[in-house]
Amino acid sequence: MNNLTLYLASASPRRRELLEKLGLDFTVLPQDIDESPLANEPAEAYVMRLASSKAEAALASLSQPGQAVCLGSDTTVVCDDMIFEKPADQADARRILGILSGRSHQVHTAVAVATVDGTRVVVSTSTVTFRDISEVEMDAYWSTGEPQDKAGAYAVQGLGAMFVTHISGSYSGIMGLPVFETVSLLTGAGLSPQQILEEYAKQRL
Repeated sequence: MNNLTLYLASASPRRRELLEKLGLDFTVLPQDIDESPLANEPAEAYVMRLASSKAEAALASLSQPGQAVCLGSDTTVVCDDMIFEKPADQADARRILGILSGRSHQVHTAVAVATVDGTRVVVSTSTVTFRDISEVEMDAYWSTGEPQDKAGAYAVQGLGAMFVTHISGSYSGIMGLPVFETVSLLTGAGLSPQQILEEYAKQRL
């Protein structure tokens, strides 16, 4: 990796899993930042700000950042211009799923890479369509524990897939880390796609 050290500024197991599938060596370095939206802040600007803040906070926490590449990401679900983050409780999850039920919504995931040379950030937007979801299903889904820490109160890679009728865009982006955009940013930071493939191949030997 050209002597670069990759840090993931997130505790998300989904993001960690996606990076691991690329065969990358990295250190998890989650950051605790204020994730409150600003007044009248567009959803795309919101996730880009949070992704950048996480990556930059991780870089600032290092004693020797010169060879560090810090990756931050943030995901939000939007419907009717409303931003849906993680549900506060079961009633909130039911409210969110009730709004998404039988309709299409957007999932915005921003990815940021911070180095001593600066920060680059991009956003991936996908559209997800749900079938109608009954309140009984909402409550049963909540009892599984899956929606409790997910933006929009569902996980497309888990049981939440049973509600999805159509996806347009990046599946990995809906999960929380769009692979195409992530690899593009890492390439710009000094890690080429060829190196990623070589690292992945080594792990399979």
